[in-house]
Amino acid sequence: MKKALKLLGLAVGLLLLTGLGFVLYVNLRGIPSYAAPKPSVAPVAATPEQLAQGEKLVLAACADCHLDRSTNTLAGQRLRDVPPEFGQLYSANITRDEQHGIGRWTYQELVGLLRTGIGRDGRYRIIMPSFVHMSDDDVRSIVAFLRSNHPLVRPQATPSHPQEPSLLAKVLVNTVMKPTPLPAEPVVAPPPTDAVAYGRYLVVGRYKCYDCHSKDFKTNNHLEPEKSAGYLGGGNRLMNQQGQPVVARNITADAETGLGDWTEPQFAQALRFGQSPNGPLHYPMPKYSRLTDEEVHALYAYLNSVPALRNATHEDGAATAAR
Repeated sequence: MKKALKLLGLAVGLLLLTGLGFVLYVNLRGIPSYAAPKPSVAPVAATPEQLAQGEKLVLAACADCHLDRSTNTLAGQRLRDVPPEFGQLYSANITRDEQHGIGRWTYQELVGLLRTGIGRDGRYRIIMPSFVHMSDDDVRSIVAFLRSNHPLVRPQATPSHPQEPSLLAKVLVNTVMKPTPLPAEPVVAPPPTDAVAYGRYLVVGRYKCYDCHSKDFKTNNHLEPEKSAGYLGGGNRLMNQQGQPVVARNITADAETGLGDWTEPQFAQALRFGQSPNGPLHYPMPKYSRLTDEEVHALYAYLNSVPALRNATHEDGAATAAR
């Protein structure tokens, strides 16, 4: 008996020592670096249509995080919607400044960053979405805009603020939160005529709605988004501009706790102008004012096709949550 207890004590001690060693390792290692991605893409001359699409996508997917309102450029800022458990994180300067921004980045390096989350220096960009499911056309449009002469990306000599990740964030990026691989094949968006398929593309590829609107950033599956815990059922915890917690809305078609009782015009009003049937939508929910009617219809069709989850958030009221 004494021998068994002794062996058990040794095993527990070894586990504790291993755990402590791992914590010390990730704390010292911090955010990991990887080999810089090398996508096999060739730069193409930007067309007016690409620049217009790139502006629309950057305003929808990048500006809320990267816009420095003091200069009205994408020079980066502190990410105030990130829960404090991840530390203090900052978006980078993505203007065309050659020293502090992306002015010297090649076309391939920008595509690699968007696809994988890894920069030209090999550093993993923690918290930045990686657009692994975005179509090649949309990626090219974003890169074209970032390399354009638009005022949002005019050179701004603002150094990117170093990240200040918490121990939890360091553990996560050394274990479950990893860069995404470069696509093995060309990525093509479905035609808008197939509303459900096109809507899925918008949710997982172009706008990445599932990232915030599933259960938790820590359990999102970026390679197979539908396998994310609580896919589109809400519950993810973010922060508003006053540092107060905001719970992401359930956007499945559940009639009581999701969007199941919303009409398509109501859905459009919420997406474009932040006015839902239950009242105004607040930060950090963006206003997608440039969404086309095709996109709104496709999003509505797809969200009504996914399995409905019952998950009440504060918009539903205490009575619904208690049922």
